Amino acid sequence: MPQTLLFACDLSAENRAAFARAVRLAVDNGARLDVLHVLDPHLPYQALRDLEGAVVADMERTLQDLREDYALPEPEVLIQTMTGDPYAEIVREAHEREASLIMLGAHRKRGQPDLVGGTTLARVMRSAPCPVFSVSHSPDQQWRDILVPIDFSLAGRQILRQALTRFPEARLTLLYAWDIPGEHELASNSDYARWRDRELAGLRRQLEREVDSLLDELGDVPELELVLEQGDPSEVLMSRLRRLPPDLLALSNQYRRGRDHPNSLNEQLLADPHCDLMICRAW
Repeated sequence: MPQTLLFACDLSAENRAAFARAVRLAVDNGARLDVLHVLDPHLPYQALRDLEGAVVADMERTLQDLREDYALPEPEVLIQTMTGDPYAEIVREAHEREASLIMLGAHRKRGQPDLVGGTTLARVMRSAPCPVFSVSHSPDQQWRDILVPIDFSLAGRQILRQALTRFPEARLTLLYAWDIPGEHELASNSDYARWRDRELAGLRRQLEREVDSLLDELGDVPELELVLEQGDPSEVLMSRLRRLPPDLLALSNQYRRGRDHPNSLNEQLLADPHCDLMICRAW
């Protein structure tokens, strides 16, 4: 059965990069591309009928323009509109079509994390049955350098499995944030420093065993680098993104921002993306 890629189109100019990326992925994977736009169900019936035709025609023109702009082959494509709540319809359609991924554009209100939580983008990422990609960069920029924050959780193993499976030829950086008790108070003590170094060496070995066990299940092994950095997980991640932004950040939908930030998703990443994002369910 061929894969189905679901692209949720909002008709905005900012959506073009995601649309083009969806076309490229569909062609590269031999998948069908389902392009979906959700209309307001409260509009008058005749207005909905007229608007549906105009929206479909606009999406068809955009698809043709993108194929010409990026020299993209024509994928198998299905363009549709429907009415309802955008978040609910996108998630429902992903279930019904057994979509292998959902593609959306990036959040348009850059630098405003407080406005992200209730958006269609954030709600789809929390509830989708498949990986969700938020794209803002050109499809000509290959996803060759992928950053994956990891831990020993079920969610961490799932996102690593998704990254390894979907991008077997990419270069993956596995980022683990560590925080050993006493580091700030005793870092200058030589006995403590030796104990800490032994603990870190043991932690690295444990992480390497975790990764090796997963690689044994999957077979093909991409280029991997394991990086351990000290600090709060969200601070370590944001620092890494600022210093060395990857092409793609792969993250669990249960990723948390630390003890002081109880959100399931990191709104800062969605509001101010340093790269494209792939968000996966935890299991």
